[in-house]
Amino acid sequence: MLAGTFYLGSAKAQERLRIAWAGGASSAPIWIVQEKGLMKKQGVNAEIIRVGASTMALQAMLAGELDVIGTSVTTLVTSRLAGADVTMILAIVPTFPAHIVTSKSVTDVKQLKGKVGGVGRPGTTTEIGMRLALVRLGLDSNVDVRLVPVGSTADALAALSKGVVQFGILVEPFVREAEKFGYKSLIDIGSLNIPFHWNGVLTRQAIAQSKGPLIGKFARAMVEAIHIYKRDKESTLKIISKYTQITDVDSLDRTYQAYIKILPGVPFPAPEGIKTFLDYMAASRPEVAKATPKDFVDQSFVQEVQGSGFIKQLYGR
Repeated sequence: MLAGTFYLGSAKAQERLRIAWAGGASSAPIWIVQEKGLMKKQGVNAEIIRVGASTMALQAMLAGELDVIGTSVTTLVTSRLAGADVTMILAIVPTFPAHIVTSKSVTDVKQLKGKVGGVGRPGTTTEIGMRLALVRLGLDSNVDVRLVPVGSTADALAALSKGVVQFGILVEPFVREAEKFGYKSLIDIGSLNIPFHWNGVLTRQAIAQSKGPLIGKFARAMVEAIHIYKRDKESTLKIISKYTQITDVDSLDRTYQAYIKILPGVPFPAPEGIKTFLDYMAASRPEVAKATPKDFVDQSFVQEVQGSGFIKQLYGR
């Protein structure tokens, strides 16, 4: 049990939706749902909590303590391959909102050959993002460079600034911080449009069936939250600042801008975003190649929101 995180009281479980998120600004739409009362607006008593790690959120959901969680495709795929009835129902960030950061003297990605790069531990989104980006740019991530795990994004920045590594993968506002040390963004990985669910919403198939109407309302709330992110910059900046503790105006704006173009107005969880990770895993686990990407997603909730005309109403088109 996640002690002290939520309390059901006398409300019936079916009347309440329990939601958890982990991570940074890629969870901003969930924060907006909370701060703008978008579930209350639909008559749902939602409990939204922060957890320390995606693995913790997954375990709580599998134990029946949570209904939906915000996390990446890596959590989805590894848990489902292990036998869990987990499915992705919404995309939040459908590609890598990260940058390859280097010294200013590097002007071409081929100049990274022979250099040491910092990434997260094996299997993390930053490690996968670095390897996939380098391959897309014509480098062999196993031969042309040496990638070493350096920890969190803050640790990656520290390793870069101390010269432990010559390049790294960072998200905002750490890219801006790196610039203060004389580094630059060499490649905006998001611009490569690699399909990959950096963040999305997962639930169990059993919950999707038993609490379908509630999940549908959450999908509608998330669609509205993404719209608010895109159209109401002022209130979104305040919410991001509250949850990230970023107070520097430029850092806050850079964080906001990092996601505004890649947040999907119609957040279908795309099989392509699953396939990218399955293909990546298949290099070391050939049996994974047999998995079917579309089996990992449930597009029905977004389809329902779109079919109702709600998205067209929001965006006026």
